[in-house]
Amino acid sequence: MKRVLLMILCLVAQPLWAAALETDLVDIQHRWAEIQYQMPEDEKEKAFEGLASEAEQFVTHYPGRAEPLIWQGIVLSTYAGAKGGLGALGLVKDARKSLEAALEIDANALDGSAYTSLGSLYYQVPGWPLGFGDDDKARQYLQKALAINPDGMDANFFFGDFLLDQGEPERARTYLQKALEAPGRPGRTIADTGRRDEARSRLDSL
Repeated sequence: MKRVLLMILCLVAQPLWAAALETDLVDIQHRWAEIQYQMPEDEKEKAFEGLASEAEQFVTHYPGRAEPLIWQGIVLSTYAGAKGGLGALGLVKDARKSLEAALEIDANALDGSAYTSLGSLYYQVPGWPLGFGDDDKARQYLQKALAINPDGMDANFFFGDFLLDQGEPERARTYLQKALEAPGRPGRTIADTGRRDEARSRLDSL
C-alpha cells in the first residue's frame, strides 16, 4: 500500500515540478531581456550580478536539469560582457562550465541553446594566454546549434555574427537575414525585438 501511495505522489509531483521549472525559467528569461535590452549601460553590471545569484538558486532548485544550467551560462556570460576587463574572465569560465554541464545532461534542451551559447563564448572570449577563445570550436558548436534548430533566431544570429567576425560577410548576410525573419518566441517579445535590432544593425553594417 505504501509503495502504491508513493507512486501516486510521484506521478502527481512530476508535472507540478515541471510547471514550477517552466515558471522560474520564464522569470529568468524575462528579467535577462529587460536588463540586456532596456536598461542603461551603466546599470547593467549590478543588475546582472543580482540575476546571476538568482540563476544559481535556479540551478540548485532543479538538479539534473539542463535548462537552469543553460540560463546560468547565459546570465554569467552577459554579466561578463557588462563587467568587462580581466574581472570578466572568471565569469566566462564559470559560464562555460555551466553550459558544458548542460550538454552532458541534454544537448537538445531549449533547442540546442547550450551549443549556441558555447559557440558565442568561444569566438568572443580572448584566446590564449588570457582566455579560452577558439574560432574552430566556435564554428563547431554554432553549426551543431543550427543542426538542432535551423530556423532559430539565436542560432542564426550568432552564426552570422561569427561569420562576420571571420571576414565572411556574404555568408554572414544569409544567416543574419534568417535571424531577422525568424518566428517570434512565445513570451519573449523583449528578447526577440532586441535580437532583431542586433541582426538589423549587423546587416546595415554590410
